[in-house]
Amino acid sequence: MMKSFEREVVIIGAGPAGLSAAIEAKKAGCEVLVIDENKQIGGQLYKQIHKFFGSSAHYAGMRGFEIAKALSDKAAELGVEFWLDSVALGIFSDSVWAVKDGKAVTVMAQKIIVAAGSTENPVAFEGSTLPGILTAGAVQTMMNIYRVRPGKKAVVLGSGNVGLIVAYQLLQAGVEVAAVVEKKEKIGGYGVHAAKLTRAGVPVITSATVTKAEGSDCLRSVTVEKDGTETVIECDTLCIAAGMSPMSELLWQAGAEFDYEAELGGFVPVHDCCMKTSVPGIYVAGDAAGVEEAPIAMEEGIIAGISVAESLGKLEKSVSDAARDEAAKRIAALESGENGELRKAARYAQMAAMKSC
Repeated sequence: MMKSFEREVVIIGAGPAGLSAAIEAKKAGCEVLVIDENKQIGGQLYKQIHKFFGSSAHYAGMRGFEIAKALSDKAAELGVEFWLDSVALGIFSDSVWAVKDGKAVTVMAQKIIVAAGSTENPVAFEGSTLPGILTAGAVQTMMNIYRVRPGKKAVVLGSGNVGLIVAYQLLQAGVEVAAVVEKKEKIGGYGVHAAKLTRAGVPVITSATVTKAEGSDCLRSVTVEKDGTETVIECDTLCIAAGMSPMSELLWQAGAEFDYEAELGGFVPVHDCCMKTSVPGIYVAGDAAGVEEAPIAMEEGIIAGISVAESLGKLEKSVSDAARDEAAKRIAALESGENGELRKAARYAQMAAMKSC
């Protein structure tokens, strides 16, 4: 017989959004359970070794793994319950089905927050299955978690923030970075990240892409095409940083409505200003709501946690409204610049259909 549990709030995902949501809901007096498939708390933060910038509210000056520990410690002090190395399989009515300690269980929940994060986009080309071709997340896991250098000479495909950051981390690990290849006309990430690579002498090739990978038993070279001209670059590692897509399968399965917003990573769940989805009792936060930066994921988690607490009668509406407004202002400040404005426009476009807050 399947074992059953009951909790007021179940949060799926222990990354920056899930942790922030858990902290706010628990502070308000909610009984909170966080389910995560990883063995440690923090999501992608625990593999980030670079310092974050921004404001003190977003842990500026701290490295990702330090932010993960700070959020984890705060949640633990408040008494948030964690099920690690556990997988949420589905959401059915008012329950979450999961695997815990190798056994299937159900958790009856009054409110559910999906903060499952995002998944990396693949790129297909001739030879793309050769050993030595890795996603950016895999490269960071190897280097920053297990201290394993993925190769001696690398090419990075994609110049968004992830691609630029991983390229610099490869240099820090002693890997030669032959080039960063970007299909668009200009670099996609922040200038501060690109400047580090420029100073290190790493060429960034724009309006170009990788069309072929070659090698008998593992990667030996890649072919880069730019303006109809092909260049072969010798390397033993190709790091693919081609963007992220919301990990929203649980919300699809639960029957949530979606809109397509390219600037947010593809199909995103429609939600209102309280992070409430179209399915009663289910909220969303972080990259699962649309791929953005970690500080915005934290703010969305704060909004979701506050909104859940209000819906359970733990907070007065005037208090939660004020807290949500402050979080929204911080998000607006984070979304400055051309790319941020595009993401903001996309986010508000898909929120327009729901105005229940």
